[in-house]
Amino acid sequence: MNGLLALPGQRPRRVLALIAAVSVALLAFGMYLQHVVGLEPCPMCIVQRYALILVAVLAGVAACLRSPAARATGVSLMGLFAAFGAFTAARQSWLQWNPPEITACARDFFGMIEAFPLGRAIPMIFRGSGDCAKVDWTFLGLTIANWSFLWFVAFGGLAAWMLLARRRAAA
Repeated sequence: MNGLLALPGQRPRRVLALIAAVSVALLAFGMYLQHVVGLEPCPMCIVQRYALILVAVLAGVAACLRSPAARATGVSLMGLFAAFGAFTAARQSWLQWNPPEITACARDFFGMIEAFPLGRAIPMIFRGSGDCAKVDWTFLGLTIANWSFLWFVAFGGLAAWMLLARRRAAA
């Protein structure tokens, strides 16, 4: 099969380049929402950004690799970070659907890391706050966290598909 309609296992480098490009576009849209629209990201949003950056970098690097084994390693790592991003986005979506009774402004991500040891800061980030439960923007009835979850699941699904296709081709 030729072209963009090829299955991910048949054109892994193109799929990885597309994942990297979409990830960069999503990051750019997040920067637009922050700097132009004026939406401030919560700690969970920042964690999702880091996960998306890692997905973009790993997909881009894996797309450039010639060795199938090295590419598979990159795809595996990309899939793990996509799963981590999906988990964080799912947790934030849950907070938005079930907001805490007491809302309080949370520290920013860097403030938490500077003020607390990493072992205490990470649980605080995932606990969320009123800021993480706040819905500032929606598109087609879905929040930013909902869209983030869907994109992370898509990237993770593509990673799994590419790894399975590689495994089948090797058998």
